[in-house]
Amino acid sequence: MSAPAAIAAPLLDVRGLTMHFPITEGIVLSRKVGDVKAVDGVDFTIGRGETLGLVGESGCGKTTTGRCILRLEKPTAGQVLYDGRDVARMERDELTALRRRMQVIFQDPYSSLNPRMKVGDIIGEPIKVHGVEPDGRRRHAKVRDLLAVCGLDPKFADRYPHEMSGGQRQRVGIARALALDPEFIVCDEAVSALDVSIQAQVVNLLEDLRERFGLTYLFIAHDLSVVRHLCQRVAVMYLGRIVEMAESDELFDNPLHPYTQALLSAVPIPDPRIEAARAFRVTKGEVPSPINPPSGCVFHPRCPMAVTGCSQTKPALRELRPGHWVACSEAR
Repeated sequence: MSAPAAIAAPLLDVRGLTMHFPITEGIVLSRKVGDVKAVDGVDFTIGRGETLGLVGESGCGKTTTGRCILRLEKPTAGQVLYDGRDVARMERDELTALRRRMQVIFQDPYSSLNPRMKVGDIIGEPIKVHGVEPDGRRRHAKVRDLLAVCGLDPKFADRYPHEMSGGQRQRVGIARALALDPEFIVCDEAVSALDVSIQAQVVNLLEDLRERFGLTYLFIAHDLSVVRHLCQRVAVMYLGRIVEMAESDELFDNPLHPYTQALLSAVPIPDPRIEAARAFRVTKGEVPSPINPPSGCVFHPRCPMAVTGCSQTKPALRELRPGHWVACSEAR
C-alpha cells in the first residue's frame, strides 16, 4: 500500500515501516522465542514546512516510529525516504551528513541534558563536532544567539542544567536541536513533562520557530489539545499501526475510526455543565500485547462496531473523504 500523500514531493515519506524487537530466553545459548511488534506497517508523508501530529496511548509505537525515522533504531522492514533517499539503507558517512538536517527534541528535559556540562557547551557541542563553526569565539556567539532565540538569557550559557527549571531546560534542548540549522525536527513528547502553563509557552515557541526558520515537525504526543493547536495534520496510532489520518480540524470535528472517537471523548471539556451532561464512551477491555496482537484489525476486540470480518482481514487505510484516511471497514 502506498502512503497517503500530503502534497507533491514530500520531505519525508514513510512506507511500510516495521520495527520488531526480538524476545530471547536463555543466558548462554539464547534463542528467539518471539517479537515485540512495536511498529507494524506504518505509512505517512510529511510535506516541507508542515507539522504532522502522531498521537496514541502509551506503548502504541509513536516514539519507536520517530527513532526509526532518525535511524536511532534500524527498522526491521520498510522505507524511510528523506528527500527521496532511504534513511534505512544509509551508511555511516551519509548518516553523519543527514544528522545536520534532522534533529530531535527529547521528552525529558531532566535526563536529556548532560548534568556535567554547562549549557553553552551542550548547545555548542554539535556545532563543534560537525565542524559548522571551528572558531571558538564565534561558536560561543552563536550559542548565545540560540539561547536568545529560544527565550533564554544568553548568560545561561554559563549555567549547569540543575540550576534551571524544567521549562528552561526544555528550551535548552530546543536550542541544541536548532544548533545545526536543521530542516526537520522530531518532537518526542516535547511538552508532556512540563507544567500546563509552561507547555503553552513551549508550544508557542515551537510554532514561532517553524515560521521563522521554515521547519518541518513530526510532533509525537498524547495531549490532543496541544496537537490541535500546533499540527496541520494528525495521524492516530494504535498498537503499532496508523488507524486514522486527516487534517487537524477535520479529524477533531469528524472522527471516523472508533478508536479516535474514544480518544476524543476522553478529552475533558473546561465547562463543568457541558462536561457533566455529555455521554462518556468507555472503551471495553485492555490494550492487547504487542507480542501477540489480534489478527485482522488490531482494535476489533475492543471495538463497538466490530463485525465478523474485522477479526479476519487487516483493513487498509482508505480515503473516505478528501485527505481523510481511515483503516476501518465499517467507517462511513
